[in-house]
Amino acid sequence: MPPQMAIMHLGQAFQNFFAGLAEYPTFKTKGRHDSVTLTNDPFTVKGQTVHIPQLGWVRMHESLRFVGKVLDGTISRTADRWFLSVTVEIPDPPRILRENQAVGGVDLGVSALATLSTGEKIAGPKAYAAALKTLRPLYQHFSRQMEAANVGAGLKPGKPIPKGMHIPWSENRRETQRRIARLHARIANIRADALHQLTHYLVDRFDVIAIEDLHVAGMLKNHKLARAIADMGLGELRRQLEYKAAQRGKTVVVVSRWYPSSKTCSTCGHKVPKMSLSVRTWICPQCQTHHDRDVNAAVNLRTVAESSMGGGCPSGPA
Repeated sequence: MPPQMAIMHLGQAFQNFFAGLAEYPTFKTKGRHDSVTLTNDPFTVKGQTVHIPQLGWVRMHESLRFVGKVLDGTISRTADRWFLSVTVEIPDPPRILRENQAVGGVDLGVSALATLSTGEKIAGPKAYAAALKTLRPLYQHFSRQMEAANVGAGLKPGKPIPKGMHIPWSENRRETQRRIARLHARIANIRADALHQLTHYLVDRFDVIAIEDLHVAGMLKNHKLARAIADMGLGELRRQLEYKAAQRGKTVVVVSRWYPSSKTCSTCGHKVPKMSLSVRTWICPQCQTHHDRDVNAAVNLRTVAESSMGGGCPSGPA
């Protein structure tokens, strides 16, 4: 039942708090991240319909794609649409055993979402950047509507709303808010689809995958690149890659963020003392090899993965 699941979620939240993994639990705000979880007792899925307590049988857009024991289901709202996420217990997928493991290095970035040690570059969708032309006018329109509502309630322009004062929302303002929410949901869906396709491709192609331990939170403090970095979803890419690799018996090698993968020549091992982010190609002063910065970094990451399989893992300050 929903109350039982809410208590279980609260218990898990307190466990995360005492373990230092999260902040102190707070009540959910109505209208934000609305969701409810149902156990498999009152929750039944048949074909393209689902039985929900107090609602009865509800038609779904598509039938369940997995065959197995249904454990629970979570009903959530994104923008003005409702979604059902069903947890199904299925057997582990068969593991593909190969005589020679395929090792690949993956350099993550902004200009290209992923650069492989094979030389292949995969561009990111940059969904937020593409939607800015539509998103900016909507935010400006919403801001003007908010200001007009405040002035209509007797407040001076630019003044904050006094605590305890409630200004009713017009239907036009709610519609603008719904349009913004729908656009943000579309941006998130485009980004998630690109990340799922990329991580699925990497896990299917390589048995051992080397990536850099990027400090995304620190990278976001660079205000010139923060928007582009957040638009790529680098943290989500690593999360998907790790759990998909674990499901298929593959290995993800996370290389130290201090390892100078971009400044080290993948041919002779010579390390360049300094290299700015604006340098995209360079020539090794020792062996005269011409390098693409990202491809060179991916090859060095692959070398780290290969050496870690043999027992060693080079690391050092950048």
